[in-house]
Amino acid sequence: MSETSGREAGRRNGRASRAGSARPVAPRKPGAGPAPSRIVGIDVGGTFTDLILMDGAGGGLRVAKVPTTIENQAYGVLAALDSTGVPLADVATIIHGTTATTNAMLERKVAMAGLITTRGFRDVLELGRRTRPQPYGLKGTFNPLIPRELRLEVTERMDAAGEVVTPLDEAEVAAAVKALLAAGCTSLVIHFLHSYINPAHEKRAADIARKLWPNAYVTAGHAILSEYREYERGVTAAVNASIQPVLDNYISRLTGELKSRGFARDLLVMQGNGGTVSASIVAEAAVNTVMSGPASGVMAAAFTATQAGFPNVMTCDMGGTSCDVGLIQDGVPQVSGELELEYAMPIHVPMVDVHTIGAGGGSIAFINEAGFLQVGPESAGAKPGPICYGRGGTRPTITDANLLLGRLNPAALLGVTKGVSIDEIRGIFMEQIGKKLGLDADGVAAAILRIANDKMAGALRMVSLARGHDPRDFALFPFGGAGPLHAAALARELAIPKILIPAKPGLTNALGCLVADVRHDYVRTVNKPLAALNMAEVRAILEDQIAEGKATIAREGVGVDELVVLHSADMQFLGQSHILTIAVKSPRVTREQLRTDFAAAYWRRFEVELPEIRPVLVNLHTAVIGRRPNAPLAALAQPDKTLGRKPTGHRRVWFEGGWKNTPIYRREQLAPGARLAGPAIIEQMDATTVIEPGNRVVADKVGNLVVTVKP
Repeated sequence: MSETSGREAGRRNGRASRAGSARPVAPRKPGAGPAPSRIVGIDVGGTFTDLILMDGAGGGLRVAKVPTTIENQAYGVLAALDSTGVPLADVATIIHGTTATTNAMLERKVAMAGLITTRGFRDVLELGRRTRPQPYGLKGTFNPLIPRELRLEVTERMDAAGEVVTPLDEAEVAAAVKALLAAGCTSLVIHFLHSYINPAHEKRAADIARKLWPNAYVTAGHAILSEYREYERGVTAAVNASIQPVLDNYISRLTGELKSRGFARDLLVMQGNGGTVSASIVAEAAVNTVMSGPASGVMAAAFTATQAGFPNVMTCDMGGTSCDVGLIQDGVPQVSGELELEYAMPIHVPMVDVHTIGAGGGSIAFINEAGFLQVGPESAGAKPGPICYGRGGTRPTITDANLLLGRLNPAALLGVTKGVSIDEIRGIFMEQIGKKLGLDADGVAAAILRIANDKMAGALRMVSLARGHDPRDFALFPFGGAGPLHAAALARELAIPKILIPAKPGLTNALGCLVADVRHDYVRTVNKPLAALNMAEVRAILEDQIAEGKATIAREGVGVDELVVLHSADMQFLGQSHILTIAVKSPRVTREQLRTDFAAAYWRRFEVELPEIRPVLVNLHTAVIGRRPNAPLAALAQPDKTLGRKPTGHRRVWFEGGWKNTPIYRREQLAPGARLAGPAIIEQMDATTVIEPGNRVVADKVGNLVVTVKP
């Protein structure tokens, strides 16, 4: 293995979690034949479960898209694997993105957890940051993840410098553990004040708890997040403990089923920060799998767009339930450590920074209490789904609107149980919305699309204009089953000049699983002015983080091509509350380098110089990345020369200027170098692309469609 470090080395990386020990993969027995080379990426979405299988030897490709099984995601995963026809014994690696933990958190279908904390601080999870559920008015409710009666206090205290103020009362810890077990808790959190600077008490309490606790679900806060801010650290640890059993049970069931079918090699799980981790240790830091679905899509977008020559893109992942937008600059996805999943639910672990809104293909349109047409956030989901799926859906959705306007082919919809006539859908649109607004069914459908597009354009503005980025400097990268349907309208609204549509838009999240690296991130709070900083301590922290990351990857037993190490530092001026993150090129960074790089970053962000104020080093970060082999993008494009270049047919399609008789193409017709002009509809198994009048399209060498938007 080789090792490099620095910002440039991280162009295509995600981030995975901090993790503990793992069971190594058993070596292949002599005489067992050649090792399998097939790799599977599989992502579970709210409506569909997507799969891409690549044959590393022959370059072959198989894809699958099956309905998600909400009751148990493993059933959908196995159905997708079965549909490939490839024996699992012939698969080398499966990389799996799951929404199990995200859904569990949003629906509060989590394990019963208990908390042991420093005396006097049992209410820290409830007091929070003096915010309130509703921005206006003294109303709103909030239920903390762990109720007050399950939050117990013990005698101990560290000060902010890591010095012991009050020794740990070990007898009280044991008594608290027994009390929480008697109360029916399944998992446990140990969360002590200032454990980020000195975890000795937290470690000892966890040792005591593990001897008494009947399972492995004991979370020490510092092991998940060794960072200051006791509220955020405590909530993050509480989230981890609450979803640990959920994830562990799911992964155990899935690995058991896979093993029974002959799979005995690497199962990796996507993290919310864009990297992967071995399934054998994923439950130890379960919190890192929250939001893994959106992360995998952004990682695929960064990988694909960079190879296509578009390092700056805005992503728009529109699936069946929601729309996730993000920003990639210089080939690097924006990453945040301050996700708030919902009110009073801050999760402070590194995650790919996406903004999510309720605007998916299944988003329901209705007349709200004010008498206005509203689209989302409620979704028809996988069951019953849109009306046109024939699974019992009776409420208009964005997918139904696209169907009425000719943008979707009613004979080629995925996931349809039984056919529903266009006239029946028109009747529902008129009855529920049209009569109340004085519109015909087509007018209702057009209004639904306009409202949905406005919501998505607003989300794109949030990740671009609101952060000082001009959308005209970026290309739009739409994906998900519905993304290419709306991309042209979004680009026109935001004056984005180019659209890059990947070869398999509806399977992009599965591709993200294939291209993600193994990654482990570490953070340590220092919180000292640069002038008072011991640079030997800085170097020691970074070197320790490198060693821990290398050891963890070695214990996982996952095959990687090389190791890459990235460092960064969170800094601020003394007295300020906001933090800027700068890249650190080496553990041997100097005080003057930190000062100069921070001043430059501050100038870029605020165009202000503050030489009279002392800079402070707040946190040190290290990411240790195990590079996995690249996926051949060209294999995703499968041109069929027998189809020729002429349209396969025509149909009436509605655009902003009215109805037009529009040519229909198959995506397989568009081999590298193919060109066409809008209006046009491009259909494929996993998505439909709308090309507006005046837009021009060219297929690039790796199968993407590059759309030039009419000014």
